Amino acid sequence: MPDRATAGLAAARRELTADCSRCVGLCCVVPGFVASADFAVDKPAGTPCRHLRADARCGIHDDLRGRGFPGCVVFDCFGAGQQLTQVTLAGHDPRADPATATLFPVLRQVGELRWHLAEALARLPAGPLRDEVAAAEARARQLGGAAPAEIAAVDTAGLRRDVGDLLGRVSEAVRAGVPGRARDRRNADLVGAALRGARLRGAGLRGACLIGADLRDADLRQADLLGADLRGADLRGADLGGALFLTQPQLEAARGDAATRLPDWLRRPAHWVGAPGRRRRSPLDRQPR
Repeated sequence: MPDRATAGLAAARRELTADCSRCVGLCCVVPGFVASADFAVDKPAGTPCRHLRADARCGIHDDLRGRGFPGCVVFDCFGAGQQLTQVTLAGHDPRADPATATLFPVLRQVGELRWHLAEALARLPAGPLRDEVAAAEARARQLGGAAPAEIAAVDTAGLRRDVGDLLGRVSEAVRAGVPGRARDRRNADLVGAALRGARLRGAGLRGACLIGADLRDADLRQADLLGADLRGADLRGADLGGALFLTQPQLEAARGDAATRLPDWLRRPAHWVGAPGRRRRSPLDRQPR
């Protein structure tokens, strides 16, 4: 992606980047989870996590993985927290408002769709398809800033289906010119698959289950990774340059190293082998809690 498009993408995503300083710890209150490999304890939905401090910050943020909460590191609200706190329910404490349980998940889904639509706009040249994407992004942006009643009435399943179909057409258009394009493996069951060094350039891996897959040194350039499950996938030495619709949560759930090549708009997770802590800050970096 050209530098100008990358800069434009960063600007479009600023409001979709979680800013915990403008939230009240909603991700530590609204979702529920059960004790598992991702969470060390049970927590019912709507109740504060035991580690949430009075100042709405996480008391173990610097050692979430070490304390058994890798699921918290992977979670991203796509700006829903600050939107709900500062705009939708401005003047109210969203932690005490019953509507929060409904509004937060909707705003998060709308934010995630906008995140992908912003990338689609940055990748497409002028034309009818780009116009469709721009209209869908404008509608999603309108929903994100709507009144509580309108947000609560959003058909999220229908919205995700419609935007998903549109992004599928974007993916086909972008990957059409990829040289030596690999075959598509959409929704494939690739759990634990031995794909070391695999040539997957331009492949459609949308929705593929790649849990624990060995993707060391794999060529994933321009591959469509929308919704691909990369939990525990080994990406050491893999090339994900220009990968489509890849998100930070997907990377946080995977394993990699300093040799893993990433799109310019994503950061190397601090827990990856040989990662030099956090990269230089960019407009897309999340703010620490």
